[in-house]
Amino acid sequence: MLTNKFHYAWIIVLSGAISLFACLGLGRFALGMLLPSMGSSLQLSYTQMGLISTGNFIGYLFAVLLCHYLIHKFGARYSIFLGLILVGISMFLISFSSHFMIITLLYFITGIGSGTANIAVMSLVAHWFTVQHRGRAAGFMIMGNGLGIVASGALIPWLNSTWLDDGWKVGWGAFGLIIILAACITAFLFRNNPAKLNLKPYGYESSSSTDPLQATSKPAGLESDKQAAKSISKLILHIGSIYFLFGFTYVIYATFIVTTLVEQYHFTESDAGSLWMTMGILSIFSGAIFGSLSDRFGRRFGLILVFILQTLAYSLAASEIGTFTLFLSMALFGISAFSIPAIIAATISDILPISAAGKAFGYVTFFFAIGQISGPTLAGYLAEQTESFTSSYLLCACATTLAIILTTLFRPKITSR
Repeated sequence: MLTNKFHYAWIIVLSGAISLFACLGLGRFALGMLLPSMGSSLQLSYTQMGLISTGNFIGYLFAVLLCHYLIHKFGARYSIFLGLILVGISMFLISFSSHFMIITLLYFITGIGSGTANIAVMSLVAHWFTVQHRGRAAGFMIMGNGLGIVASGALIPWLNSTWLDDGWKVGWGAFGLIIILAACITAFLFRNNPAKLNLKPYGYESSSSTDPLQATSKPAGLESDKQAAKSISKLILHIGSIYFLFGFTYVIYATFIVTTLVEQYHFTESDAGSLWMTMGILSIFSGAIFGSLSDRFGRRFGLILVFILQTLAYSLAASEIGTFTLFLSMALFGISAFSIPAIIAATISDILPISAAGKAFGYVTFFFAIGQISGPTLAGYLAEQTESFTSSYLLCACATTLAIILTTLFRPKITSR
C-alpha cells in the first residue's frame, strides 16, 4: 500500500521543472522580451522577427523526428542533457551575433535542443507516475515555463537599461550559461525509470500487480493488430489536430504580446516587462491547476476549459477596447498558458501503454511543432500588412474555438486497460 515515505518521483518532477525552465522558459519564451530591443538594434521587420521564431520551431520539428531514436538509444536522461547543452551553447553564441541569418540559424539549433529536452522530460511522466497522478505531475513540471517568463521579465529590462543597445546580447549570453548549468544539475538528478532505484511508480499499490492503464492485452490475431493500429492512427490524428491549434495560437501570443504593448500601445519596456512578469507568475500555476482538474474531472473537461479561457484572452487582445481588456487578456492567458501540454501528455499516457505512449507523444508533438512554425511568420506578415496584431489575435480566437469543437468530439476507443 501507499506510504508517507518521500518518493523519488518528485525529484524527477523537480528536475523536469528545471529542465523546462531552461529549454522552454528561457530557450523559447524569453524571446518575447528580447525581441523589441533586438529588433530595434538590428532594425528587424515584423516578418524577420517572426522568421527568427519560426527558425526555432523548425528546429523543434527536426527534434521531434529524431527524439524517439535518441531516447531509445541513449535514454531520456542523456537525451535531456544533450538537448539542454545544445540550447545553452547556441543561445550563448547568439550573444556574439548581429546578423539576422546567423541568429536565425543559431536559434534553429536552440529549437532542436528545446524539442529534444521537452519531449524526453514529458515521456518520463508515464514511467514515474500511475494514471491518477500524471496530470498533476506533468503540471508541476510545466511550472518551469512560467518561472522562465518571470526571470526574463525581471532581468531583461534591467539589462537593457544597464547595457543599453547591448542589453539583449548580454541577456542571450546570461541565459545560455544558466541553461548549461541546469543541464549539469538535471543530468545528476534524472533517472530513466523507477526500476533503476528499485522503486515502483508513484501511486502504485502493492495489492495490484500492474497499473490498470499500463497493462496491455495481447490482440487476438492479425485483424486485431490492424484494428488497433488504425485506431491508434485516428487517435494521434485527432489529438495532434488539437495540439496543432494550441501550438499555432499560443506561440503567436507569447512571441508578440510584448511587442504589441511597446509598439501598438506605447508602453515603456519596463512596464511591458512588469506585465510580462505578472503573466509569468500566473502561468507558473497553470499546468498544476488544470492538470489536477483533468485528473479529477477528466481530460476532455480540462482541455475544453483551458481553450475557453484562451479564446477569451485572444478575443480581448483583438478587441482594442483599451488597456484594461489587454491586462485581463494577459491574466487569462497566463493562468491557462501551459496546461495543454500537461493534459495532452497525461491523456496519451492514460489511453496507451507505456511502450507506445512515448512514441505517440512524439507523433502528436509533430503536429504541435507544425503549428508553432506557421504561427509567428503568419502573424508577423499580417501585422506588417495591417500595422497591428489585431487580426493575428482574432485568428487565434477562431483557431481555439475550433479546438473546443474538436475536443468535444474526442471519444478515444483505444485503451491500455
